[in-house]
Amino acid sequence: MAYPTTLAFKSIGAIIGMPDITQTDTTQRVPLGTRLRFFDSVYGEIDCIYLKGVAGTIAGSIVVYDQKLATTTLSVLASRGPLAVAMSANVALQFGWYAVQGVVPVNTTLAGTGAANAGLATTAVAGQATVRGVAAQAIDGLICKAAQDAPNVGFTDVELAYPCGNGLT
Repeated sequence: MAYPTTLAFKSIGAIIGMPDITQTDTTQRVPLGTRLRFFDSVYGEIDCIYLKGVAGTIAGSIVVYDQKLATTTLSVLASRGPLAVAMSANVALQFGWYAVQGVVPVNTTLAGTGAANAGLATTAVAGQATVRGVAAQAIDGLICKAAQDAPNVGFTDVELAYPCGNGLT
């Protein structure tokens, strides 16, 4: 499972000293919670937030973030709160960009992420999504834009609209 390497997102707004969207930093380079838009010729425009990482994060991981503390936790079953997708392997004590709106590849389970326009849900595997079977563990504002494993095995193109884990059990 490898995150797609063909992404070429470029910043729409410039911030002096701003890290690239796929860069992970050991030193905070912009204020936590900073929002910025990026553009890719294939994926279009996305909105990202700069946050502190958490252990186990890979590019494409789904995280729950705390807007006030600008921290992240990998999503799991019944996660609650605002969600974002890591744009780099941004582990503990590191900093990077997370997509909150637009289309990006997301870490999905090997069994059963749905076809285009299927709703998604959290899973027992930290940071992954799967097709929504019932309302429990639903992720509001997150739907498939492609079939399972498109663009790469283990990753599915997903459209984010400021997703939120509703935490239903």
